[in-house]
Amino acid sequence: MSIASTLRQQVYIRDRACCVYCHSPEELTITTFEVDHITPLSADGKTELDNLCLACPSCNRYKSARQFVIDPQSKQPVPLYHPLKQLWSDHFVWSESHLEIVGLTPIGRATVEVLRLNRPQLIRLRGLWLKLGYTL
Repeated sequence: MSIASTLRQQVYIRDRACCVYCHSPEELTITTFEVDHITPLSADGKTELDNLCLACPSCNRYKSARQFVIDPQSKQPVPLYHPLKQLWSDHFVWSESHLEIVGLTPIGRATVEVLRLNRPQLIRLRGLWLKLGYTL
């Protein structure tokens, strides 16, 4: 589905051209980020600003049409992190090295695992970004 350029621009501005899940800045990658339907179209999600977010291609692929995921600790289903209805800092924190995202809650833990927010390539990139003086 094509998203109007004005709506796409609103999403980019609101999300500060960063992936709402892994917090990667588009300007420090070699990919174009995607506008994601938080509630998928297949689940009657709408193409409206309050259901759209900016996601890097990897996070968007891992998320797919998921809305619920399994918490690796409790093994119970929980909703996937919703970037517009929940605060990132309520569910996640940066590790001491600032290279990994740590899930603080069942939602956070499950989202970290399912979206692979600490994939090895991303950890290496975060290290390079930090050396360049970029804070995430």
